[in-house]
Amino acid sequence: MKETKLMQDQGESTVLELPESLLKIAKRELREDRCTREQSLEQLRNWVMKNEDLQNVRCDDTFLLRFLRAKKFSVPMAEQTMLKYLNIRRTFPHMSTQLDYMEPRLGDLIDQGYIFAVPQRDKHGRRVVIINAKGLNPKVHTAADQAKAHFLTYECLMEDQETQITGLSHVGDFSGVSTAHVTNWNPTEFARIFKWGEQSLPMRHKEIHLINVPSTLKWLIDFVKNRVSSKMKNRLIIYGSEKELMKAVDAGCLPLEMGGTMPMREMIALWKQELAAKRDLVLGLDKCTLLSDRGIQRRSSFNSEKSGNGPNFVSQIESIEGSFRKLEFD
Repeated sequence: MKETKLMQDQGESTVLELPESLLKIAKRELREDRCTREQSLEQLRNWVMKNEDLQNVRCDDTFLLRFLRAKKFSVPMAEQTMLKYLNIRRTFPHMSTQLDYMEPRLGDLIDQGYIFAVPQRDKHGRRVVIINAKGLNPKVHTAADQAKAHFLTYECLMEDQETQITGLSHVGDFSGVSTAHVTNWNPTEFARIFKWGEQSLPMRHKEIHLINVPSTLKWLIDFVKNRVSSKMKNRLIIYGSEKELMKAVDAGCLPLEMGGTMPMREMIALWKQELAAKRDLVLGLDKCTLLSDRGIQRRSSFNSEKSGNGPNFVSQIESIEGSFRKLEFD
């Protein structure tokens, strides 16, 4: 049995069918059913239309459901996440806007396989995002290029309602990482992006698998783990070998070069087809504007942390950067 609902997409009405298997996941993990979904969509849409701080924000179901599903249909929390999402785009436009895969610098990162989503879904129905350190040349690409590649990947995947429900898995291969990869970032900017990212992007990160992490980098991973939610911390696992990784990740969701079945080149080519299909939607997000951040509820501000007593996040990142400049990677 399938449930059919009406979806507004860029002013047009199309019918989206959700398979029963997907509806069960949505009900179990997100408390989503037809009544909850329709009522929450109406409330969030009305809030967007009446909010004077928002301009040209999409009101189609797929866009609004990003935030509702990420917050398990708590409308107030979805509202806050939308404001934070628009604010991170407003604050870091050089990293989060003009996400065009045809732009040469961004296109090169994709062609080199730095970050892409494999075409197959895993046994849980999730898309798997591959992050390959070898695909990023820090002598050529800036931190902004790197961030844009991530934002583009996630914006494209968030346009898919099945992925909104099932969430994402990540596989990061750190082979070939160097000191330059770490010091490519300005410490202050990295700290702000890091602190804001988890709570601003409406995504469900279900699993994070890391492999070939140099011993000199593991303490940075531990540092990062201590600054994310306990839920995210428990989902991040480091493996000592591809054999161990393949016990946790479906071989069909890994490129041939990492022990899977499909060559990375073919996966990237298919991913670029997805990016092409959603190019206009992703670029159109630049029209969504937050005029003021006054509606954002903050637990503690970035500036107050900087002025507080004791070591703060930024100073710790700066200390790490200084330490890494002295390190030699294996």
